[in-house]
Amino acid sequence: MRIAYLHHGGVPSVRADEVHVMRMCDAFADAGHEVTLYALRGAARADVHAYHGTRNRFAVRAVPMPSAGALGPLLRAWRIREELPRGGAPDLLYGRDPYALLAASGTAPVVYETHALRRSRAVRAAERLLFRAPGLTRVVLATEALADDYRRAFPELARSAAELVTVPDCADPPPAGPVAALPGRPGALKAGCVGRLPGRGTDVVLGLAARLPALDFHLVGGTGQDRAPREHRAHGANVHFHDHRPPSRPDPYHRAFDIALAPYQPPAGDATGAASPVTLFAYMAHGKAIVASDLPALREVLADGVDCLLRPPDDVAAWADAVGRLAADPAARAALGAAAHRHVMEHHTWRVRADRVLAGVGRPS
Repeated sequence: MRIAYLHHGGVPSVRADEVHVMRMCDAFADAGHEVTLYALRGAARADVHAYHGTRNRFAVRAVPMPSAGALGPLLRAWRIREELPRGGAPDLLYGRDPYALLAASGTAPVVYETHALRRSRAVRAAERLLFRAPGLTRVVLATEALADDYRRAFPELARSAAELVTVPDCADPPPAGPVAALPGRPGALKAGCVGRLPGRGTDVVLGLAARLPALDFHLVGGTGQDRAPREHRAHGANVHFHDHRPPSRPDPYHRAFDIALAPYQPPAGDATGAASPVTLFAYMAHGKAIVASDLPALREVLADGVDCLLRPPDDVAAWADAVGRLAADPAARAALGAAAHRHVMEHHTWRVRADRVLAGVGRPS
């Protein structure tokens, strides 16, 4: 099947959204589909496939945003529609750009994927029109919590012929490779997290470092500008910051951690924490003992005491107790990590996800 993936963001990029888009396009290509990604050009001047570590060199077409203020996304959407036939008429339109999917909706069946309930009135208006479009066949959401948010926000979904499908994020089987040579004390256990944490998530890690001085803590990711305020708040010698790594190169850090931390914080006004973070699944794929925020969205994947330990997002004392217990119990770390690895490999690989979101949609090429 010929798939046109329509995206509003830029590649290559440090953003989790763009990492997810590249992984999905790669998984579609693994499944034998011909994929073309329409996206903005990312700030980095790197080979997009090398930067993201894709297995397939699917086509990536950069469609710039016109300098037209609020009309920019609409004009770009029509440019994408005009470009679609040049690569061969697609059998399926898939993506996370409601403007472009709406503009092109009469040319092929449409699948819309979304990972957050957008606050922009303009985006919501475009989504509302898209949900009424006859070509929309499926809406893919990362969590049931997000699906519930969408049903409340868009009553017309109940009347739409489109199917709502909830499919969490995923991870690939980790490749063999080296373990990162992390700074710190020889013999000290290493607890770490990868990615751009929001401020309160960083505060949890820094609070853990202060309460558990026998452990070394590693925060991997973010630009120099991101790191500056974090480093200013770090007072202990057991805290180490590491620069952002391209999505193709975090594995040595995952391998180096004894305990993986996922202190995700719910967005303001959203107690569910509706996201399904890619990095969490990478921890699971590497078989790490995980301590994660106890959010309804994460409970859809994780089970406390089975494949992780869940603690209230901002309760540093509870987090310190959980991390301290794992630090003192190698067998518990191994058991949680093994269960997490089994779970993600059986149910949450990118190829499994690609097959699920495409099942029964599109038209054969």
